[in-house]
Amino acid sequence: MLLQVDMLRDAMYQGCYMLDAFRYLYHDEENTKDQVVSNSFSLSKVNSLKGIYSSNRKTRILEELQDTLDNLNCMILDMKELVVFMTSYPRLYRQPYSMHLLLSNCMFGRQMEAELVLNFLLHTQPNGGEELEVLPLVGPGKVGKSTLVAHVCNDERVRDRFSEIMFVTDHDLRDEKLSYLGEKCLKKYQNSMLHKYGRLLIVVEVAGDINQSEWKRLYAASKRCLTSGGKIIITSRSNKITKLGTTRAVTLKYLSDEAYWYFFKTLTFGSTDPVMHPRMVYLAMEIARTLKGPLISATTFACFLRDNFDIQFWCKLLVFLRGFIKWHVSTFGEHPSDALNQNRPAHLVRMFRTSEEIVVHHQYECSSQEEIPRIELRGVMYGSVKPPAGRFDALVCRSPIPPYYNYIYTCEVQDRKTTSAKRKRS
Repeated sequence: MLLQVDMLRDAMYQGCYMLDAFRYLYHDEENTKDQVVSNSFSLSKVNSLKGIYSSNRKTRILEELQDTLDNLNCMILDMKELVVFMTSYPRLYRQPYSMHLLLSNCMFGRQMEAELVLNFLLHTQPNGGEELEVLPLVGPGKVGKSTLVAHVCNDERVRDRFSEIMFVTDHDLRDEKLSYLGEKCLKKYQNSMLHKYGRLLIVVEVAGDINQSEWKRLYAASKRCLTSGGKIIITSRSNKITKLGTTRAVTLKYLSDEAYWYFFKTLTFGSTDPVMHPRMVYLAMEIARTLKGPLISATTFACFLRDNFDIQFWCKLLVFLRGFIKWHVSTFGEHPSDALNQNRPAHLVRMFRTSEEIVVHHQYECSSQEEIPRIELRGVMYGSVKPPAGRFDALVCRSPIPPYYNYIYTCEVQDRKTTSAKRKRS
């Protein structure tokens, strides 16, 4: 049933995407003709809209819409049993003008993965099995692994089942004296109502591969401190950790273009009806296509556009983003988000001072209780904020959902002519 709901949701996002493409993309042909035809325009999971401005463009769009509608109809006909089952749940009434408040405070698009992790944690081994159960959670950088774990750990059923939830990091694993987890781990939750020898949940967060000797040391320490029913979740960007699991791994991927657009449009327009601003919806679609990667970037840009709800500014921003990404791809051979998502140095450009380049040397996260930089990256990149000389820390964004991380870049502003000459000499 989870798979059925997931497929139906993807089809719904695809339908909304196609409907918006038909409704908004061609409302001003003379004004948008020269801007839309670019390499950034693509539709995933549907046929390419090649020759978009030819005489038969509307016919082709209508055919795509009809295919999407037929796909939805087939899915709904195959879900009669699921619909009957779902009638036992309370109905959620549609509130289109407050949907942005819901999406900005929830873990969007990860309901199925959350249920899979919950099923693992709440499952009881038959006959009190002594094997230590391990669930691998795999996905690229900033895809939401820590966020998913935080949401699952906040579930009342999980908190009622485990007396303690402890977190182990890469640094803890490298400690050769790791013998008792209770002295080394960060305890983010402790249920004093449960027995002191109750079940424990250990969350292991590693960036890449895990050394076999480190894993054996951790596993042995876990066996000593975990009573019957204790479990381990291990998160990593590397698929190699899947072999450590006792159950099938949960894999997180970036959202599809259609789901990304649904989320982006909802947050960008908020309580404003998009139908009343067709030109701005078109610009928002084009800006969304230039972005790439995690939802945190969509959240940041959506709030930025909503705070600057001006069609002239949106036009300038779209032109800037297209030029900046084209320059980055031609210079470094990749989209800037690819470098940022893999924690590699990236090169950004200031919108109103294109002669200056922002080099991102390092990035890290800190909790909501820690002190954060006063300088915001979007003010430096898209506004008139003057950065200090040399390297400085800039706040990229604050996550509105658990674990409420603050994302920070260590940056340095350099002259583009100087850096280009250095790259040419090297």
